[in-house]
Amino acid sequence: VQLQASGGGLVQAGGSLRLLCAVSGRTFSSHVMGWFRRAPGKEREFVAGISRRGDNTFYADSVKGRFTISRDNAKNTGFLQMNSLKPEDTAVYYCAADRSTAVTANQWNYHSWGQGTQVTVSS
Repeated sequence: VQLQASGGGLVQAGGSLRLLCAVSGRTFSSHVMGWFRRAPGKEREFVAGISRRGDNTFYADSVKGRFTISRDNAKNTGFLQMNSLKPEDTAVYYCAADRSTAVTANQWNYHSWGQGTQVTVSS
C-alpha cells in the first residue's frame, strides 16, 4: 500500500486539527495503521495505532484523552483527530501501515510510510 498524510497546519494552543491518511491499494483493511511524529531534534515516536477492523486502538500516554484515531476501510482512509493541542505536539506527523495482526507501537513493524504533514502549535 501507499500512504499520503494531509491536514496539518498552524493552530493555536488548545485548538484542533484532523489529519487524514489516504491509502492506495485494495488491501488497506488487512493492515494495522499507525500515526507517528517527529519533533525537531527528537526521534520519531509512536502516537496512536488502530487495528485492521478499527475495533482496537492504542495511544501514547502523551496524547491519550486528546487524540482519537479512526479509519474508514470502505474509503481507504485513516484519521487522527487532535484536540486540545499543545506546543509540544509540534512535529511532522506520519501515517504508516503494518501487516501484523495486532497494533504495535514499534515503528520497525510498519513497512509502508506516508510522506508526513507538518503540525505547528503556537503558544
